[in-house]
Amino acid sequence: MTLKIAFLDRGSLDASLRAFSFPHAYQEYEFTAADQIVERLRDADIAIVNKVPLRSNTLRQLPRLKLIAVAATGTDIIDKVAATQQGIVIVNIRDYAFNTVPEHVIALMFALRRAVVPYANSTQKGDWNRSRHFCYFDYPIRDIAGSTLGIVGYGRLGKSIAKRAEALGMAVIAYDIFPQEGLVDFETILRESDVITLHVPLTEQTHHMIGRSAFALMKPDAILINTARGGLVDEVALAESLKAGTIGGAAFDVLSTEPPANGNVLLDLDLPNLIVTPHVAWASRQAMQILADQLVDNIEAYVNGTPQNVVSL
Repeated sequence: MTLKIAFLDRGSLDASLRAFSFPHAYQEYEFTAADQIVERLRDADIAIVNKVPLRSNTLRQLPRLKLIAVAATGTDIIDKVAATQQGIVIVNIRDYAFNTVPEHVIALMFALRRAVVPYANSTQKGDWNRSRHFCYFDYPIRDIAGSTLGIVGYGRLGKSIAKRAEALGMAVIAYDIFPQEGLVDFETILRESDVITLHVPLTEQTHHMIGRSAFALMKPDAILINTARGGLVDEVALAESLKAGTIGGAAFDVLSTEPPANGNVLLDLDLPNLIVTPHVAWASRQAMQILADQLVDNIEAYVNGTPQNVVSL
């Protein structure tokens, strides 16, 4: 039996995809708009998606679909209840970003604590040329060593970041939505951390887990790093805190809507203590190839009757 496979947003993965080992017909699309999804998946047995949403009204029109292979870890783009009711299996990618995300987090932390971006920008604008001294102190610089890192979400990524932080001389405290021995509560993270980094999935429970009340508890020079999901943070409240100077800074690799075609309150700010990168923390060359290889492995395992990385409700 020849299975039909459609990859709806191939342009979101810059890596080689090896041929599947079973009889198949494969079609890939650089990008798929919402009104193209049903037509492109109508005859598909297997759908590969990264960020193309598959909601209940779409899935109802795809009775042939058997497998959704997500080319990412997060599965909030899929109506999992509707998929399960239709007997559609969902699989995702796991444990591939163990270097690339932690390194991005550490890079953002250094950039903010050492004020790398504003000093580089001001030098480019000629501020150093006009200085009366050999240096100038327009932006505060704070050491990494001796500071406290609060990790929200203590899975493999959180633990990998903790090892790097401890090697830099940081004290590490962690919280997780799933209880683990040795962790602290969420309020302790907010009150005691000099740097907070988020690594939890986006769910109804975690949506806007960082909002006005959380910012009110944070240290006035604390920084917030988010490489997980934009919806974890109330972006309006963050913008207010940054403008008011009640927190030290923020570095985000994710936004609530991506791409931010209609703008975003954080992109409207021109502040030296705010960094926004375009959801690339996961995207080292090495990590993307690991992802692509695991994506094929997941699909082949399902076809062979031994599904792996299955996403449950």
